[in-house]
Amino acid sequence: MKKVYIISAIIVILGIAAGISFFIIRDMTAKIPDHITLLTDDEKLYDFAESDKKLKLVEFIYTHCPDICPTTTQRMNLLKGDLSKEGVFGEKVQFITVTIDPYRDTAEVLRKYRNTFEIENDGDWVFLTAEPDKLKKDQSEIQELANTFQFQYRDPGDGFYVHSTFVYLLDEDNKFIKKFPMGEDFDKNDVFNKIMKQI
Repeated sequence: MKKVYIISAIIVILGIAAGISFFIIRDMTAKIPDHITLLTDDEKLYDFAESDKKLKLVEFIYTHCPDICPTTTQRMNLLKGDLSKEGVFGEKVQFITVTIDPYRDTAEVLRKYRNTFEIENDGDWVFLTAEPDKLKKDQSEIQELANTFQFQYRDPGDGFYVHSTFVYLLDEDNKFIKKFPMGEDFDKNDVFNKIMKQI
């Protein structure tokens, strides 16, 4: 009887280890597909295949979000200031904000969102949405982009999205490095230190 318990325990432990390994490998091999092209808030095309060879911190938001999205953007803006003081923001690090609600979050709406946080439009923090005449196609590309990092979201019907709560640090080739919590749990000092270690 004791042997049965030991064997069962070993099987459970191996199963857990295999599950954890699967998620670690999945995350470590995640990379943005090269074919994804979206529209910036200044209405230019942003092609991930042609993106700058810089570290990228990617957040997914929607501008009608009442709490976690604006809090994250605000804290990323403070982080931008810290990275700028070190002379690495724009030179070695870029931020990317992608809306998960492209129907409402047009380029104009994203410009207003950017201006709310007094974020300079200098090309080093890119805000992305769908092209108006390619909404359906681009919406599916935003979904594919989010799925790359297991960022889940859905509109329950009231316009207030239920979504995952992570931002993602990518390397120069758009491959996953690490994820960080959004909102009040976004620790800009921790993210700063992780970014500086990668440079």
